[in-house]
Amino acid sequence: MTRLALMRHGHTGWNRAGRIQGRSDIPLDQQARTELSDYALPPAWTEADLWASPLQRAAETARLVAMRDPKTSAALTEMNWGDWEGLRGQDLILGPNSGYRHIEDWGWDYRPPNGESPAEVWERLVPWLDGLRSDAVAVCHIGIMRVILAKATGWDFSGPAPFRIKRNRLYVVELEAMQAHPEPLRLPRREVSR
Repeated sequence: MTRLALMRHGHTGWNRAGRIQGRSDIPLDQQARTELSDYALPPAWTEADLWASPLQRAAETARLVAMRDPKTSAALTEMNWGDWEGLRGQDLILGPNSGYRHIEDWGWDYRPPNGESPAEVWERLVPWLDGLRSDAVAVCHIGIMRVILAKATGWDFSGPAPFRIKRNRLYVVELEAMQAHPEPLRLPRREVSR
């Protein structure tokens, strides 16, 4: 059975400021680079195919943790947040005319202005997922991970998600059954040779 392990990219300045990144190609910050250099893939995943979003924050995270270059796929690019990219969700929610909703109130078809819905993200992911023939690690974005994990857990973007996406963890999905493992795997600290 083919397994896919999803991992979120490291922090950027926009993450720390609460700004919506979407497809904006924001790099990792130096603190993230330093932290990620201390982590490695779990031993069972070191030989898996390595994929990343083409956005630099994801591709660099993959290189730092796996110590090799990933293959990239446009399918793994973050969800398009349209007119909201660069803005802060906490500011948008206060604007009575922004149309902003928390992700738990989206459903599959809600779309940010000039952006992309979860259903549209899933549609672009399916051909990439169907092409996987062996275990793979994909370093990507929270929006991509939410969509795949939603399908794998039966969550419909309504109410609290049955998962919480944290950094420095692998979220494993059995692809043929489209079923998520109940607990993520923590990345181990890299062994330092003395």
